[in-house]
Amino acid sequence: MTATKSSRKESAAAEVSPHAAQSPRFLRRLLKRGLARVCLAYILLLVIVAIVAPMIWPEVLTERTGDLADVNQLPSLQHLLGTDSLGRDVFQRILVGAQITLIGVAQALAVALVLGVPLGLIAGYVGGRTDRVISWIADLLFALPGIIIILVVLAVFPLSMTAAMVTLGVLVAPGLARIVRSAVLPVKEELYVSAARVSGLGDAYIITQHVLPRVAGPIIVQASLISAAALISQTGLAFLGLIVEAPAPSWGGMIAEGLQNLLVDPWLIWPPGVAVTLTTLALGLLGDSVRDATTEGWAGSSTKAKKPRSRRAQEGLEVEPADRNALLRVEDVNVEFRRPDGRPVRVVDSVTFHVGRGETVGLVGESGCGKTATAMSIIGALPSGGYVESGRIVFDGVNLLDLDARIMRAYRGKEIAVISQEPSVSLNPGFRVGWQLAEVVRNHTGLSRRAAKARVLQLLQQVELRDPEQVLRRYPHELSGGMAQRVVIARALAGEPRLLIADEPTTALDVTIQAEILNLLRRLVAERGMSMILITHDWGVVADVCDRAIVMYAGEVVERGVIDELFAAPLHPYTKGLLASDPHRSIGEHRLISIAGSVPPPGSWPSGCHFRTRCAFAVEACAEGESPALRQVEVAHDVRCIRADELEDHNV
Repeated sequence: MTATKSSRKESAAAEVSPHAAQSPRFLRRLLKRGLARVCLAYILLLVIVAIVAPMIWPEVLTERTGDLADVNQLPSLQHLLGTDSLGRDVFQRILVGAQITLIGVAQALAVALVLGVPLGLIAGYVGGRTDRVISWIADLLFALPGIIIILVVLAVFPLSMTAAMVTLGVLVAPGLARIVRSAVLPVKEELYVSAARVSGLGDAYIITQHVLPRVAGPIIVQASLISAAALISQTGLAFLGLIVEAPAPSWGGMIAEGLQNLLVDPWLIWPPGVAVTLTTLALGLLGDSVRDATTEGWAGSSTKAKKPRSRRAQEGLEVEPADRNALLRVEDVNVEFRRPDGRPVRVVDSVTFHVGRGETVGLVGESGCGKTATAMSIIGALPSGGYVESGRIVFDGVNLLDLDARIMRAYRGKEIAVISQEPSVSLNPGFRVGWQLAEVVRNHTGLSRRAAKARVLQLLQQVELRDPEQVLRRYPHELSGGMAQRVVIARALAGEPRLLIADEPTTALDVTIQAEILNLLRRLVAERGMSMILITHDWGVVADVCDRAIVMYAGEVVERGVIDELFAAPLHPYTKGLLASDPHRSIGEHRLISIAGSVPPPGSWPSGCHFRTRCAFAVEACAEGESPALRQVEVAHDVRCIRADELEDHNV
């Protein structure tokens, strides 16, 4: 009976866990990368050589001298890589020495994985005192001088490669444990892990079956880097003659022999040196490829996978007739996200609007209404798990949803740019401002470094930054909030976009700086003839900057129209409530009106009108059927409410 219950719990948890097997095959994604195939082929060939070569030439392991009549010979058909100072075949010694070298690397890697991975998993998952103890031990090991410890161990176990490489693995393990711990921390907060925990599954099962698959990518990347570091360390110790006893061949020992005969025969240093270099590069580049393949596997596609219409369509040659007035048309767009159990949940529902050429349109609504999701769907930058389920997004006659990832990248920044609401987060803290802006400029324009720097200075001047020469030499943390926002605006302008999406660009700024940023945006839009989508919840910003406004609630457009009409005669109860609660419109000492309740989360929208549970004017008909259709009540004024005419007539 207990076994049956346990089986049911495990199967239930498996349903809500996005296990690696549910994502696209990791190996298939990895092998799509040409660099990864080359690295894997080289490493596989090296392993085969390390196994087979000692079987073919077993005498090389104990060979002290070769043919003394053929010492220091250059490569020939008889000796493919020549001979060393004792007449031994260099080609045979390189191949046989690969086994000794790779065994040392494998020993260090195995110890690092056996110690580092479990400790990192436990520290990240369990937390608390366990995490503190493991972190304290890791800090202690970090403080030890690694090379000194290895030399001490070799003094106790002379010429023991196993002792040296095991010690290296122990010293490297804390670093791996820290990386694994950092990767585990966000994963353990995922809903599917919580579901597995509350279903009664044991911690060991959750860690191995739910957490470990999600952090396998960083572990594999670190394993490749540790292997490369272990190879260099093993080569160095062998070079010093501390771990491999002559005459057994090792790559480090062969480099030492070549250095001793450098003046007599400089060729001898090249074969082992090239072998070490190529192997280190292969391991490092394989780690990069694994990282990219893993990220691709767990990251959601920003748009639903579609078969492109044709190459000409992707290149933007086969387009619809461009609308003279509308630069962007969003038509019946539905955006969905996948839950951990794989089920979709809709966050944007049949949104339709347009942005005219040179026009500024505001997207208004409370947090959670779908404003940012709508905007990010335009540039194909939805967060992980999000995709456009249906609809059309037509930019200057081109349906962006028909474009593949490569063509879409050409539109981002060049045609459509984004200003984020948190400038300090959108700038890389590890690079100077000038380098980051120059990178964007060169990517979009192909300018030289000198020309790109001149363009960066010009952009910083255009966004009204004082002393741009000084600003481009600073790091992001050295900028104030207003300066950082101006830098982000300059970066958005680097590609000369025709459409600017500003996602609450003044939220984190004080009132004075807000006014300066808004004036700057207004001036730049006017001077450049750009269109702009301004996402905000501040009606004061909308009135100051926008030509039209689109009000969104619970994933839907509930009202849209020109600014004057929306402010003078709002028709939807939600728009009325937002305007009534706006501090900019308060009169005297009257208490501000607030809208009761909160925006329902996606997946929990009420039937009928999405706003009816918070609406003071809701009637039984508001709950019937689907959400009301968006209908035109005035020229360029649309509303989604069955009582709009009635409320307008009674001036409610």
